[in-house]
Amino acid sequence: MPILSSLAVRNCQPELMDDPALDPREHQKALRGLARINRFSNSAGVLWPVLKRFYARSSQRPLRVLDLATGSGDVPIALAKRAARAGMAVQFSGCDFSPVAIESARRQAQLSGVSIDFFQMNVLQEELPEGYDVCTCSLFFHHLDREQALILLQKMARVSQLILINDLCRGRLNYLLVWLAARLLSRSYVVHTDGPLSVRAAFTKAEFLELAEQAGLKQGQIADRFPCRFLYQWEKK
Repeated sequence: MPILSSLAVRNCQPELMDDPALDPREHQKALRGLARINRFSNSAGVLWPVLKRFYARSSQRPLRVLDLATGSGDVPIALAKRAARAGMAVQFSGCDFSPVAIESARRQAQLSGVSIDFFQMNVLQEELPEGYDVCTCSLFFHHLDREQALILLQKMARVSQLILINDLCRGRLNYLLVWLAARLLSRSYVVHTDGPLSVRAAFTKAEFLELAEQAGLKQGQIADRFPCRFLYQWEKK
């Protein structure tokens, strides 16, 4: 299969979700599909154990967490619910370039009964706001070229003590699983198209670790997370 054989090399192509001209109704439908996939793949659960351990060691109260490229806000909303159940004082914020995504995130937070500050921001062109202890990012780095990813990692390291990145990992099995999950868990043609493209554009663990070290993030850790993901974590010493 030609596509599977091409996965040896990272292949970034424009995704429908990144198109500012995408119909808002289709955008919202895609966001719902991605949130469903995130629930199925336990995206919040990938980040939660590390966040909980960091909270236990930190003296900062409340702990301030910023989620980059937050989409419909489903990951920080799920984390906020877990923190509340655990009695943890954590203040979550989320940013995204898309006004459609921010509107959806605010609506979902209100329906979920959690207080999260969602705001519009282009993290590639603007400096990240200071005052956060943790920066999280899920399923965004595969959208970026190498230079963009390097610069964003440096920005995250400047404003936070802990970085957590949950993203797709490029590989043949992951391509097939994502292709299947996109069709089983969403009716959005955007998700059907972008899901496989995302895996082709994803970093391998070795590639991402090399990139992070080039960005100056020494002694970061990276590990597989089921299904199809890796978790990269870096803490400022």
